[in-house]
Amino acid sequence: MSDWEVHAVKYADRDNRTRADSFIFDDNHDAPHAMDYYMWLLRRGDRVILVDTGYDDGEARDRGRPIRIDPQAALAPLGVTPDEVDEIIVTHLHYDHAGGLALFPNAHLHLQAAEMAYATGPCMCHDTLRMPFTAGHVCEAVTRLYRGKLSFHEGDAEIADGVTVHCIGGHSRGLQAVRVRTTAGWLVLASDAAHFYENLWLRKPFPIVVDMEDMLEGFTRLEKLASRRELIVPGHDPLVRKVFPSEVAAHITRLDKGPVREISI
Repeated sequence: MSDWEVHAVKYADRDNRTRADSFIFDDNHDAPHAMDYYMWLLRRGDRVILVDTGYDDGEARDRGRPIRIDPQAALAPLGVTPDEVDEIIVTHLHYDHAGGLALFPNAHLHLQAAEMAYATGPCMCHDTLRMPFTAGHVCEAVTRLYRGKLSFHEGDAEIADGVTVHCIGGHSRGLQAVRVRTTAGWLVLASDAAHFYENLWLRKPFPIVVDMEDMLEGFTRLEKLASRRELIVPGHDPLVRKVFPSEVAAHITRLDKGPVREISI
């Protein structure tokens, strides 16, 4: 079978952050450290799979974290409309990854069973663990389940030929990374299993974590899944847009051809 196109679609960013927001162990916690927010689009022929959905204007207002481009409009340069998206891999249910589920009403969701159990279970009694979730997004996933529009996966699973998901955990109990066969080799969309290259390459954990051991072991798992380390794409790193080419629009980065510049951290 043929390989997949993979595009990173940036819809938001936050510049008012420091390295303390990104790394538990760091020598310069007060230094600025920006973050980008992405969705990812996989395409092969007529089949399109969206990985995560971003979040909408209402969530942006509630959290005081503006979006640059509405997730629906952000996909337009790729020739994809919201109604045409019929399949979404949800890496986890945090607001910035599942906050736009309602924007894609026809989509069938792929989710780890562990993530639904986590987002609807006793751990949500703790404010700290509940903070990255929004109840309405979780309820939207439950609604899709009752409409017959959600498939649960346990660990490793094949979504399509050349597209697999792998439960990593750590940042969220049922976080899953996505492995995609491309012309450059096996590419891994880490999502929040590694927010930044530095989390992964220097083994510096991200501060929002439910299981530190899972997070650290997940870094090694990501490296085993990818054909080479440079084909692991972090979930929030602005460096992604510098090392991979931009083709159809300034906010869209082409990943499946591999990086065109050396990754330096």
